[in-house]
Amino acid sequence: QKQKHTNPTKPSPAMSYDRAITVFSPDGHLFQVEYAMEAVRRGSTAVGVLASDCVVLAVERRALAKLQDPRTIRKIVSIDQNTTLAFAGLTADARVLINKARVEAQSYRLTCEDAPSMDYMARYVARTQQSYTQRGGVRPFGIATLMAGFDSDGKPVLYQTDPAGTHSSWKAQVVGGRNSKTLREFLEQNWSADLNQSDAVNLAVKALLEVVDSGAKNMEVCVVKKEGFEGGVPTFMGDEALDEIVKAIEREKEEDLPVAPAE
Repeated sequence: QKQKHTNPTKPSPAMSYDRAITVFSPDGHLFQVEYAMEAVRRGSTAVGVLASDCVVLAVERRALAKLQDPRTIRKIVSIDQNTTLAFAGLTADARVLINKARVEAQSYRLTCEDAPSMDYMARYVARTQQSYTQRGGVRPFGIATLMAGFDSDGKPVLYQTDPAGTHSSWKAQVVGGRNSKTLREFLEQNWSADLNQSDAVNLAVKALLEVVDSGAKNMEVCVVKKEGFEGGVPTFMGDEALDEIVKAIEREKEEDLPVAPAE
């Protein structure tokens, strides 16, 4: 039998559709966007929980090198006076997108002499992410974001954007990490509309403890609250306060464990 010799330089039909961002595959996929979503799944986990008077953002902080300064690695950042953003995915991509959002927020203030609303900023970030899926010569941003703040009525709001450029409002959401689906189900079972700040922090930390091994030192928690006439003011929790919460949760788990019958 004669063996078929394939040309190694000729791409397979499946490969040809993921070379260009602007080309759909026959079954309606944009492979580069899906690869960007895979980059988000490979990133560290970020959790957002809406409470009655605040929004809690919690992120998994990957282990740092012994000599690295932890202040230079931030997964939760301020965009504007009323907007705080947490992300999962490629940190370098996030830096570019965050800078674009900050410039837009300042431009809006200069033009309209007012602070941009949370909905406006979420739509801007999503629009920017979407624009990088529709032009040649660029690639999608490999990040998903959770944006926390307050709406015009003073109510806390939480938005999510993804590499495809969609944005949506959530009561609690998880982005990044391999276990995001499991954590989302955990949030669905435990979230309620009457959560206060303490309950929301506990819920976010419990969700993160499902994926974080070494407790409080590998997570970062931020509470976005409304203070006076100012919008969402982010307050980062200290390591000692976080450690106490983690220990309390672990004690709860131990108490809930069934006691083995004495022989």
